[in-house]
Amino acid sequence: MNAKPRVGEPVGIFNFDTVGGGTMTIGQNQDRWTMLFVYRGRHCPRCKRFLNKLNDMLAQWVAVMDVVVVSADTAEKARLDKEEFGWDFDLAYGLTEDQMRSLGLYVSDPLSEAETTDRFAEPGAFGIRPDGTLMLVDISNGPAARPDLSELLDGMEFNISNNRPVRGTA
Repeated sequence: MNAKPRVGEPVGIFNFDTVGGGTMTIGQNQDRWTMLFVYRGRHCPRCKRFLNKLNDMLAQWVAVMDVVVVSADTAEKARLDKEEFGWDFDLAYGLTEDQMRSLGLYVSDPLSEAETTDRFAEPGAFGIRPDGTLMLVDISNGPAARPDLSELLDGMEFNISNNRPVRGTA
């Protein structure tokens, strides 16, 4: 059973390789807030619709915070997705099962080899303060439950501009 993510505490430092070379790091001190989006991977059409919407709003998001998108996919699968959909955000890959579990994500086995061949993370969105602490969490055990990106951005803008405290700690 997964433990709930620990809001108000450091998320931990994660380094992710990105399509086209380079790495992205979350959890260390940054100048800006970060929104980490975890998606299921190349096999998931609902993920593509969600990420296409994110890409359409990307300028609005990056005006407020850094955006990190990652899955457990291989470099090749991530590259194929980025090329096929023309996403402008940096796309990371190689999320490990240990990383999935430390974030409190639900982890699934593939239903068949036609779906994918390895375990993968179910969707999650994590708002991370510049000091690396977790402020906001949205996780799902399946692809159909996702946050509305406009509402999420509006809420994050409010939280940031008003220095809102972490909720859900009682």
